[in-house]
Amino acid sequence: MSTKQNIFQTLTRRDWLKSLGGLSLFGAVWSAGASFSTKAKRERNILLQTLNIKASAPPPTATMEGSPLRIGIIGFGGRGEHLVRSLGYATTEWLEEMSRAEKENPADTRLKEFKDQENLNIRLTGVCDVFDVHANKALQSFNGNGNTCKRYRTATEMINSGEVDAVVIATPDHWHAPLSIEAINAGIHVYVEKPMTHSIEETYTLRNAVIENPKVVFALGHQHRQTQSFLTAQDAIAKNVLGHISLVMTATNRNDDNGAWQYDIHPDANTKTIYWELFLGSAPKIPFNAEHFFRWRKWWAYGSGLSGDLMTHDYDRINCILKMGIPKFVTASGGIYTHRDGRNVPDVMQINMEYPDFKTGTSQEIGKEQGMTFVYSATLGNQLDRGTVLMGHDGSMELGNAVTIFADSGSTRYKKMIEEKQIDPYVPIFQYDPSVNGVDAVTSATAKYFANKGLLWTYRDGKRVDSTFLHLREWISCIRNGGKPSCGIQEGFEEAITAHMGGLSYKLGRKIEWDNEVQKIVALPGEDLDAILLENKV
Repeated sequence: MSTKQNIFQTLTRRDWLKSLGGLSLFGAVWSAGASFSTKAKRERNILLQTLNIKASAPPPTATMEGSPLRIGIIGFGGRGEHLVRSLGYATTEWLEEMSRAEKENPADTRLKEFKDQENLNIRLTGVCDVFDVHANKALQSFNGNGNTCKRYRTATEMINSGEVDAVVIATPDHWHAPLSIEAINAGIHVYVEKPMTHSIEETYTLRNAVIENPKVVFALGHQHRQTQSFLTAQDAIAKNVLGHISLVMTATNRNDDNGAWQYDIHPDANTKTIYWELFLGSAPKIPFNAEHFFRWRKWWAYGSGLSGDLMTHDYDRINCILKMGIPKFVTASGGIYTHRDGRNVPDVMQINMEYPDFKTGTSQEIGKEQGMTFVYSATLGNQLDRGTVLMGHDGSMELGNAVTIFADSGSTRYKKMIEEKQIDPYVPIFQYDPSVNGVDAVTSATAKYFANKGLLWTYRDGKRVDSTFLHLREWISCIRNGGKPSCGIQEGFEEAITAHMGGLSYKLGRKIEWDNEVQKIVALPGEDLDAILLENKV
């Protein structure tokens, strides 16, 4: 075979991906073909040097030394437990469950990974949860071994106790902003789960509170910002590997009760064990309803639907890479098509976000390329993994816990290399998989969904690490040593406004516009946008 001949002709795309999957760090470029000839190896190295994509970890955060930081958890449900575990505190029940799992399956490393976590030098000094069972579980697990954890009946009591330096907020959405604002104004550091806010007005109020209290460190819980593959993708975009990106497509695909927020209802839930009035807060006043309490994501009164609950993951993943900010226009559609169980948030939703002025660089004449559409597509009735794709003039990027880049057959940048058979558009020119020799075992379709979006783990030096742990460590490091969290108030503001635009478009059935000059969503005469957004109807 001539060295000028296409070395890919004997390899299928499946062969290539299989070969690429086992390679690490700077990824694999032409690895399978490189074994065919010295020329192929040389061309592979030239291409690697040309792309110059760096798969390096972020700089390490500073020391955790000093006096222990006193942290309180507000909301100790499923997500609250995970956050506390990432801080170094696991419940007795979880430890027992993981110990059994490890004995049954030695390949189950969850307990070992928890024990190997770095000590963040914090004390979990307070818990606030309106459900007695949740609060008591924390008290029984976290009082001992030199730690004292106290239950507070209300978050206000905890914030003003003088016994916490920082709070982690993992409540239903409608409490995120009110509690964050109260804590910040009291000088307490805040880590809050997404979405940042439940209404438009409180988005501005929270931003103002952070600006007016510069000594307080505020972080939003988009832990995928620690994911190694996303950091690698940032470098590829910065080096214009894809050319001008005109279309981004992301998706939510779930097809089980847990993925559709149909969570279990605890048998001990009743008016004696749940502080119902406090749970309701600003939501419409209704009699005690256990389903609303445990499955709150199914109603606009407490949650934010697909636009706020799940689209925000994908929006922030792309925003941390492209830094495109708030879209000029948003158009949404969908409905309740797969879970007609009384919920009033859609279970199928499509959101188009338009950026008419967006540019990522070009390999063509200046002025020819401008603008981008970001499409988010969701269904809770099918779990086909549609992945995330960034599509540019010169190449396309498949983005998950790994990064794969293909040159485009119509590329200007790679035209000569394609013509000379040095690049095959059907074979990746770059792949980075930080898992390398790791095993990403997941137990459900929903878990796979989260893993693919970088929400469960990432890698450091080939070792699997909890992404939430890294994100919390970053926040704590900023509190101790100064610095700015990777997902702070500006990133949170952009996320919240974009999510609210999606919710408004779905409810109003029209295109929603953002006026960047006045920093406001455009309302038509007579429209109360927050009233529309929070209306608790189908």
